[in-house]
Amino acid sequence: MCSTIIRRMAIRASEPHPVSLGAVTRRLKASFRFTGRYLTADIRPLPDFVILGTQRGGTTSLYRWLTEHPDVAPGLNKEVHYFDGHYDRGMRWYRAHFPVRRSGRITGESCPYLLYHPLAPERAAKDLPGTTRFIVLLREPTQRAISQYWLWRQRGQWETESLERAIELEPVRLACESERLLSGERSVEHIAFSYVARGEYAPQLRRWFDAVGRDRILVLESEQLFADPATSRRVLDWLGLVPHNQPFPVSNGAARLDEASPDLVTQLQEHFAPHNKELFELLGHELWTDRSSPPAADHHVS
Repeated sequence: MCSTIIRRMAIRASEPHPVSLGAVTRRLKASFRFTGRYLTADIRPLPDFVILGTQRGGTTSLYRWLTEHPDVAPGLNKEVHYFDGHYDRGMRWYRAHFPVRRSGRITGESCPYLLYHPLAPERAAKDLPGTTRFIVLLREPTQRAISQYWLWRQRGQWETESLERAIELEPVRLACESERLLSGERSVEHIAFSYVARGEYAPQLRRWFDAVGRDRILVLESEQLFADPATSRRVLDWLGLVPHNQPFPVSNGAARLDEASPDLVTQLQEHFAPHNKELFELLGHELWTDRSSPPAADHHVS
């Protein structure tokens, strides 16, 4: 495996785009470190918890807060993307991302694409132990869609259209992408341009309920997670962790260069109304019922 890694690094270093010696050295060191983790995968546990999503719903903040708990050991990466993008690499590769097993400590990951990926639930049900628990954060879908758009624009990644045009183009951009995923391919379009589709929560949750069992999934309202300390305490109780005094963070905001037009907001709210109704019926209670303030913008949610 070491020789394969070195060959890959040498090939990258010889590509036309110049790569600094320091960058090559850092990559080599990271590759060698991962090799060590790979070789010791047998003594590394599978995750005790997985934060499934939703994107722009607070998953980064929740993961950072949990990994500051003395009884939670962080993984190598917050997002491993095993059950969506790297499933062909095998369970040993996945295990290598988690810390060496230690009594009294748990570990986990946060990958907000998993909620939306059509193959992830069955893969996780097959490969993870029955003790693994899952957390889903659901943000009001209109603001979530706008936030996803501005994340890509902030990063200069994928999206070049206006917000209104991006929403208009979504059905065309996503046409046949689910079929590609189901056939084993990967799809950047499915990740990038799913502004509205990701906010149609009920079918996504139902897939996970059916695959791993509803009793293993904690569903929370993103806005309440940031507004009410009792909500974050529910997460600790859910995972069997004692309380800790670390304040809940606010992080990973996406700056909005412009406000969405009132007409577009109304259009999105009208689109999501029946989808929200389906979600509330599935959960047995409503979300986003606090009318004292508008839905949280990006400076509150990540």
